[in-house]
Amino acid sequence: MDVPRPLVLHRARLLGRDAPVDLVLRDGRLAAVAPSSSGPRAHGAPDGDVVDLDGRLVVPGLWDQHTHLTQWALARGRLDVSGATSAAQAAALVAARLRTDPPPAGRPLVGIGFRDGTWPDAPSAAVLDAVAGEVPVVLVSGDLHCAWVSTAGLRLFGVAHHPTGVLRETEWMPLMGALDHVPDDVQDALVADALRAAAARGVVGVVDLEIADNVAVWRRRVTTGDPVVRVRAGVWPAYLERVVHDDLHSGDRVAGPRVTQGPLKVIVDGSLNTRTAWCHAPYPGVEGALAHGVLNVPADELVPLLRHAHAHGLRCAVHAIGDAANALVLDAFATTGAHGSVEHAQLLAVADVARFAQLGLTASVQPAHLPDDRDVADRHWAGRTDRAFPLADLHAAGVPLALGSDAPVAPLDPWLALDAAVWRTGDERLPWHPEQAVDAVTALASSVDGRPLGLRVGDPADLAVLDDDPLALAGTPGAVRSTRVAATLVAGAWTHAAL
Repeated sequence: MDVPRPLVLHRARLLGRDAPVDLVLRDGRLAAVAPSSSGPRAHGAPDGDVVDLDGRLVVPGLWDQHTHLTQWALARGRLDVSGATSAAQAAALVAARLRTDPPPAGRPLVGIGFRDGTWPDAPSAAVLDAVAGEVPVVLVSGDLHCAWVSTAGLRLFGVAHHPTGVLRETEWMPLMGALDHVPDDVQDALVADALRAAAARGVVGVVDLEIADNVAVWRRRVTTGDPVVRVRAGVWPAYLERVVHDDLHSGDRVAGPRVTQGPLKVIVDGSLNTRTAWCHAPYPGVEGALAHGVLNVPADELVPLLRHAHAHGLRCAVHAIGDAANALVLDAFATTGAHGSVEHAQLLAVADVARFAQLGLTASVQPAHLPDDRDVADRHWAGRTDRAFPLADLHAAGVPLALGSDAPVAPLDPWLALDAAVWRTGDERLPWHPEQAVDAVTALASSVDGRPLGLRVGDPADLAVLDDDPLALAGTPGAVRSTRVAATLVAGAWTHAAL
């Protein structure tokens, strides 16, 4: 990639400063911050490399610390059933799509986003069969941990019979990749388009935790051009030895200047909406082996896995949603001395908040899940929701927060996450457990990959230029979601511009 020419962003406004400044970008970094009153030519910028921002706010570019990029790229074109409040309503959405835009012969109709945790009726293959007949239908849950499939859809996966057509956790996860398989060129074009949309929202980097051989995938993708954002390519246990063999440590360059090695990703338990998050207390009305959820990776597997990754210079990103799963994961980090993050951390025992801080771990959280999950949490985590999504407690204990989306579980849009972290609601209802909200400065600081909000000379020139001040907007519920992004730069190069 060519190094962009030096650039002066004239009359920029920075957080905490009243007077406008000029930002000098050179060799991919912030080379100087100077008073605008001295004039942009005083900074030695060549003719034509001055852009007048006219007082627009400049902040560090935003990161999404937890995405599944290929699934997100595909989901943007799939049937959205997230608004369904019953199995019957979801089936009606399927019927409407089949009338107006049926899939090609032999291909399934794929939808995404259903959340059946509070539905009055049960999803089943028969409900979908009644509206789809022999057209295969696969509806993926909003949390990705289960799928609701018609009889024809089951046959597509080679499943001869299933009692309900709702495949949960270990029944579904091995099949997900087959649903997501499209030709490489099609997949890569969709991902590139999704990343351009992310750049238009001020995003300069993502952690890609797609369930795939991500190092190989991104090495293929950069052969046709670098992504418009920085990418940390996560590695799953199935591909760990390839990364170890290549002696790739977290942060090492993988492909091109923008793709680096990300963390080891491990999923220890399930999810709340699928009622498989592993919890100390049983789910109401659930008996038997699934009463407490699902433990996908027990301690005797997790500990050697984290120890091996840590010994080879990899950070670890471990999915834990239920309080029992979080306790087990914290134990594993303590035993191994591994570094990294707990992904989601949705339900925590009070004592485990302090353990996060003591172990130096990051809480990688997705606040936009909170508005989606509040009702199902009230039903299935009744009596425990005061310690669900405990952002304020974690922040007060000194635990670094890293905000993300888990796209496609939530849209890849950091302003949605920021608004939910501050207001803990996504509609006209009052905030849910507002005592666990964080202030707007904390939420924004948790969205910029650990950088200080005040720009410093020597920082990467990864910047977002805003038409709005999100800290001012944060005084009104929902307003931050509409933050207007005028431009985005990565290493001093424009990746989005609407100036």
